[in-house]
Amino acid sequence: MKFNRHVEFEKGQLDIAPLIDVVFLLLIFFMLTSSYIFQPGIKINLPKAVTSEVIQEKNLVITINAKNVVYLDKRLVTLNQLKSYLQKAANQKRPLLIRADRQTSLGKVVQVWDICREAGLTQINIATSQPVP
Repeated sequence: MKFNRHVEFEKGQLDIAPLIDVVFLLLIFFMLTSSYIFQPGIKINLPKAVTSEVIQEKNLVITINAKNVVYLDKRLVTLNQLKSYLQKAANQKRPLLIRADRQTSLGKVVQVWDICREAGLTQINIATSQPVP
């Protein structure tokens, strides 16, 4: 028995609606995941405080990491350099924020605090994190 195959190809249009949906979902996926890329910075674990307040001003930031290394606005500085920078900042009346890791020695924080007070800075704040309820 011989079967005749009669195949006809219809010229039709390709439905691109599912393709657009997939591309749109991929776009949303990459936009959402790209916002969670961490910027390089100084890693510190702030101490927790229940009575902390949010500061809205633009501060001069001194960071002290767990190894007692001091940074001024993300630049590594020695204590002598810090003293000269802070004397210039005291003339501008900028508030100061000290971000110290919870493993930092208290002596180092007090030493930096004294340098700030010697330089003439009067508004000095300590950064903390609020505990999650």
